[in-house]
Amino acid sequence: FSPAMSALRNLDTMVDPTADTTGNSADGFAPRARAAASVLPSGQHLALWRGSDLDTSGTPVLRSGFAALDAELPGGGWPSHAVIELLASHTAALEWRLLWPALAPALATGGTVVLVGPPHMPHAPGLGQAGIAAQQLVWIQADSPAERLWCTEQLVRANACAAVLAWLPQARPEQIRRLQVCAQACAEPVFIFRPERARHESSAAPLRLLLTLGTRWDLEVQVLKRRGPAHDGHVRLHAPPASLNAVLPTRLQRPSLAAAHSLPPVSSHALGRIALAPTPQRRTAHA
Repeated sequence: FSPAMSALRNLDTMVDPTADTTGNSADGFAPRARAAASVLPSGQHLALWRGSDLDTSGTPVLRSGFAALDAELPGGGWPSHAVIELLASHTAALEWRLLWPALAPALATGGTVVLVGPPHMPHAPGLGQAGIAAQQLVWIQADSPAERLWCTEQLVRANACAAVLAWLPQARPEQIRRLQVCAQACAEPVFIFRPERARHESSAAPLRLLLTLGTRWDLEVQVLKRRGPAHDGHVRLHAPPASLNAVLPTRLQRPSLAAAHSLPPVSSHALGRIALAPTPQRRTAHA
């Protein structure tokens, strides 16, 4: 056996199966697991990941452009060598508001973004305002599900673009698993978009997010699956469309705040209230 395998064979003598697995006790599982990791050869412990912690294996990531979201993603950004599955009820709208802050800096040094089967024609002027030039955008119009899957798999295998964005609403679990196997050799992020109802289906994608529309140009992001502990609640991201973000003044980028400033202050004093006009009374004519 190799030194690593010999160390793993000794785990039975260092971890008590009947011990407390909550980690609340000093004699629980977590301290013993850390002790077991310490007997691995030099460098091997870096490949050991505990499910209670975010994965920090050193896989290259692409910063999302949202500090609050990066704090919840393993590695602090969109991972490479993996499929990233984004679920949304409003297709071809919310995903661009989420991704353009990451794609624009990635394209600043060159490269292309390939779109596979988007439900609507890409709007070049709007993407240009987001920092994505039309010359760096490749649109593949694939109508059938089989064509979309084939094109996506070939792009992932080629590993020749800055990012792959594929709309695969009808992909089956085994097809996503095949893409994930191919993506492990791809150095760039691979995003696939599916409807919200797919959240109840199994998926081999290591990272799954659910996008919903919030208030004040915000996005509500729920982390359904990640390499790390379960995530509760939502992450609120201020993500106005790039076209509006470039022309709206600061006060209008927050619609609720702008509305609050436009309303007159409410006075509790009787003289500060608007007087109501008296209601005319009907007069009954007597014969």
